Amino acid sequence: MSATLMVQDQFLLHNWHVVAHSQDLQPGTVLQKRLLGEDIVLWHNGDQALAWQDFCPHRGARLSLGWIEKDNLVCPYHGLAFNTDGKCVLVPATPDQPPPARACIQTYHIQERHGMLWVCLGTPQNDIPAIPDWEDPSFRKILCGPYHFNSSPLRVIENLIDPTHFAFVHKGIFADSRRPEVTHYDLESHPDGISFKFGIWELDPASGDPSAPMFFATYQYRLCQPLLGYFQRRGDNDSCMNLFFMVTPVDEEECVLSFWVVENFLYKIPDSAFVAMENQIMSQDKVIVESQRPKRLPLDLQAEVHLPSDRYSIAYRKWLKQQGVTFGSI
Repeated sequence: MSATLMVQDQFLLHNWHVVAHSQDLQPGTVLQKRLLGEDIVLWHNGDQALAWQDFCPHRGARLSLGWIEKDNLVCPYHGLAFNTDGKCVLVPATPDQPPPARACIQTYHIQERHGMLWVCLGTPQNDIPAIPDWEDPSFRKILCGPYHFNSSPLRVIENLIDPTHFAFVHKGIFADSRRPEVTHYDLESHPDGISFKFGIWELDPASGDPSAPMFFATYQYRLCQPLLGYFQRRGDNDSCMNLFFMVTPVDEEECVLSFWVVENFLYKIPDSAFVAMENQIMSQDKVIVESQRPKRLPLDLQAEVHLPSDRYSIAYRKWLKQQGVTFGSI
C-alpha cells in the first residue's frame, strides 16, 4: 500500500518552498506540515532536519504522530522504525525478521537558509535566492509572520506586487488617499521571473502622524519564483529597506505568508512596534484578499476587468501561464 504524490503543477513541484521557521524544528521534534496539497512530516534527529511524506507504507498512519528513537522516526500505529534514508529498519512484532523492502518512505529535499526551512517535493531546478544586504552588519533583520490566508497563494502574491491598493487599504499607515497616484518605470519579464520599478507617495511611519506631509519613494521589485520575491526601497543618505516575501502554498485555496525585513534607517521604531505595524498591514490585506472571488487567480485575462495601473499583475499572470503554473489558478 502506498501514497501517490498528487501534485500536477510541475513548475511549483520543482521549486523550493518555506515550510517552517528553523526555530520551530528543534532536535528531537516532529512537525506536521502541508505543502502543495501534500501532507509532509518534518523531524530532526539531532544532526539534521528531514522532510518526508507523512505516510506509513504499512497501514497509512501519519508519521507526524510518532516520535524519534535512536535516530529513527517511529510510526505511532505499530512501532515501525524508519532510518534517515526513509527505510524501515525494525518491525517490533517480528524483530528477528528483516522488514519488507517496500517498507520505505518518500523523502524530500530540505534546506535551512535565512532562518527558514525550505522543502522541494520534486527535483530542485534553482537555488534559494539570496536576500539583498543580508550579510551587511549595518542592516537590521526582522522576521514577520506567519500570516495565514484562506485564498490562493497566487492571489496573495498579486496583492503584494500591487501598489495601487496601498493608499486605500493601508490608508494612514504608510500611504494615504490624498496622493494615490503611482509613477511607473521599468517592467521586464524573464524566464525566471519579472522585475519592475515604481514610485509612490508615502507617509513617514516613524512620525506616527497620518496628516504629516508626504514624500515620494521608489520601489524596485523582483519576483524570483511564482511565490517568492523581494522589493528594495531606497531613499536619501543610503537608507534602504528590503522586504523578502515567501508564500507557502498549503493548498490551492490556502497559504501562509512570511517575510524578512532587512533595513538600515528605521531604528526609531523598535522591533516589536515594527512587527505590530506589519501585523496590522497584513490583517488589512487578509480581509480584502479573502473577499476576492474567485479564490483562485484567473490566468485568462478576459476573466476580469484590467486597468492601465494593473501592469504588474497582468505581467505576473502572463508569466505564470507561460511557465505552466496551475496550482491555485483557474
